[in-house]
This record gives sequence, C-alpha cells and structure tokens, in this order.
Amino acid sequence: MLTACNKQLDLKPHQQIEQDQAILTSRDVQITLVGAYNRLGQSDLYGGGVELYPDLLASQSVMRWQGTYQELTQIVGQTIPNDNTYTAALWLDAYEVINQTNNVLANIEKADEDIRADISGQAKFLRGLVYFDLVRLFGRSYNDGSPTVNLGVPIVLTPTKVVDESSKVSRATVEQVYQQAIADLKDAEATMDKPSQASAILARLYLQKGDYVNAVIEADKVLGSGDYTLVKPYSAEFPNTGGHVDNTSEDIFSLQVTTQQGNNSLNTYYASADNGGRGDIIIRDSFLEEFETGDERLNVYNLDSDDILRVSKFDNLYGNVRVARLAEMYLIRAEGNLRLNTATGDTPKNDVNAIRNRAGLGDLATVTIADVLAERRHELAFEGGFFLHDAKRLALNVGVLPYNSPKLVFPIPLREINANPNLKQNEGYGQ
Repeated sequence: MLTACNKQLDLKPHQQIEQDQAILTSRDVQITLVGAYNRLGQSDLYGGGVELYPDLLASQSVMRWQGTYQELTQIVGQTIPNDNTYTAALWLDAYEVINQTNNVLANIEKADEDIRADISGQAKFLRGLVYFDLVRLFGRSYNDGSPTVNLGVPIVLTPTKVVDESSKVSRATVEQVYQQAIADLKDAEATMDKPSQASAILARLYLQKGDYVNAVIEADKVLGSGDYTLVKPYSAEFPNTGGHVDNTSEDIFSLQVTTQQGNNSLNTYYASADNGGRGDIIIRDSFLEEFETGDERLNVYNLDSDDILRVSKFDNLYGNVRVARLAEMYLIRAEGNLRLNTATGDTPKNDVNAIRNRAGLGDLATVTIADVLAERRHELAFEGGFFLHDAKRLALNVGVLPYNSPKLVFPIPLREINANPNLKQNEGYGQ
C-alpha cells in the first residue's frame, strides 16, 4: 500500500520499502494518511461498493437490475457465493485502509506536533468508519441474537509488516467491533480538526445499535456545530456539471472524485449512457408512487433518452461520493428524540418539517415514527445502503427474507478462509 501511494506521488522510487525506512518524517506520515484516503475511495469501498452492494441486496422492491455482471446479479438475487469477487474486494480494500491507518498511528510521534492530533484523529476516524461498515456487512445485525456472541470481523490495530502466524487473527464479536469503532470515532471526535465528521458517523452507529440517547447526542453535535446547512432545492445537492464539484454546504464527509482518479463508480451502475453510465439499475414506478404530490425529491427521478426511469443523484461522472450529509442528522435526531420522548436540540416535529420544507412539502402537525422512517426512505434513497441497514435495525423483512436471514450477511471471502484457518465462515456459506 505504501509503495503504491508513494509511486503515485513519485516520492520514493522503490517497489518495496521497510517501514522503518518508509516513514521517517512528518511528511511521510501525512503521505501515509493520504494513502489511506486513496484506498478508502476505491470502487469496491467508499468509491461506491459500500453504498451499492447492500442496496442491491435489499432494494428489489424499488429497483430492477438489468446488469450483465454475474457476481453483482448474485448479490441482487441474494445468492452470494463465498468466492464473490465484489464482496471479497470490499473486504480487502477495507483492511488495506485499516493497515494504512495503523501505519499512521504507529508513527504518529514523527508528525509535527502542531498537526499530530489532527492526523491521529483522521486516521482513527477512517479506521472507525471502516470497522463499523465491515461489521454491518459481514456480521449479523446488532439486534439479531447476542452481539457478545455473534462473530463480527477481525480487529487489527497494529501494522502488518510480514505475514506470519500472528497475522491469522480470529473474528472478534459484533459487540467488540462496535466498541472498537466507537473508541476510534470518539478519539477522532476529540482530536481532529473537523470533529463533526466523527460525530456524524457515531450518530449513525448508535442509531444502528439502537442506542437512541447517544444517537441524539451525536446528531445534535453536528446540527449544533453550524458547519453545515441544507442545500435548496433538494436537487442542488446532486449537481451535474460534467466535472468535479466541490462539496456542498450539506456534505459532512464525501470522497472527492476528479478526472485524474476516474469516474464515480455509482455513476457506472445508476446513470444511463446519457450520463456516462451503464444504466444497469432501473427505478420502479411503484417507488415513486410512495411520494407525496409536490415532493421536490421526485425531481431526481427522470426518464432517460430510452424512456427508462433512472435516479439522477449519480449522473455526474466525476461527482463526489457522499458518505454523510446533514439531512440524515436531522432524521436521526428526530427519530431518537421521538423514541425517547425528548426534545434534545429541537423537537422531532421541527426536525422532520425542516426536511419536508426543503423538499417543498408542508408541515406535519404531529410526527410519528412512521413519518420519520418515510422521510428517511425518500430522503436518503440509494445513497448508503439504507434500505438494508434500516430493515435490519427495525427487524423488517427484506423482500421475502426476514431481517436476520443468513442470506443478508456477506460471506467471509473464501480466499481469506483459505489463508487463515482461524477465520470462521458465516452461516449458510460452507467453510
């Protein structure tokens, strides 16, 4: 990973470098962190895979898949084999990011003192984010049985310098992985220059876990920071200029995409040929029928030149991939406060109406959990696997499958099982 990053930036003309030679200066530590962000943006990770694959697994009722990639079709069909290359690549890219952040943290004392805390915070933010999504995808849902018994993913907190017996790490429990992600994100929140990024992921994590008190606290931190504002109209959050566009005022954390890096991989599957994509995903008319008349969020669903219904959120070939944006924080705070019968930061009614008003809809006089969930569904559709993750935390069926079906958990990649006899496979995938 380090050599790949260094080669790209033309820092050291080596194919392989020992760690004690590779990371010597403050600049080396910073470049290693840049390398972690680079790996984070790979197409099978936060360049699109983390967002796309869970939606393919869980949103058959709102989209129709016409793609020709067999292994993505396996995900759509909820029949993922243990050698599926897409889920295996997601795992590999994720652990490359983790190893890169571990290298940063192991050498943090070499960073200049005035930037050391922020660099450490960013590294822990990335590691916590990745561990959270790994355990959501490769482990059973937090509310499915006992998280203190159910297996999550291996936790590795030191750089891997050589592959030996110590590299063969067993899977930690779901609870242990959640706690590691929380610890990393809390440390990041305390030290990085943009703590609201860590707060946003913590809010999402606590909501997934069913810890509404802390979900509200973290979402309120983001909303109270004053760092972000909702973009108006809704469609302006997804600009299509044909080139790179900087983050909007609503974007909390996004992966930057430029013409030098290649296209937004969500564009590949969601956009039609009119906008540089393959057009593999067709939106069902029945999904649009859920929206209220006058809902401006309908403006991001349009017919292409072949008269096929598409979502245009990803039409910009070089648009950034959004990981978290402000609207989600309003909805997390609203749901948490409603379930707790509290009004931390603001009332659930005001938070939900803020989202509705931006969408051109009138105020609700009263707000129920069903109202909040409907707003989540319409506001965040196709942006981050919310169809799957919300179904799991709410114990809802996914198509004909119950939320706790083994088919809704990704298999531990076969090559990892073959390389590490200490890894146990998930139920339903053999060994």
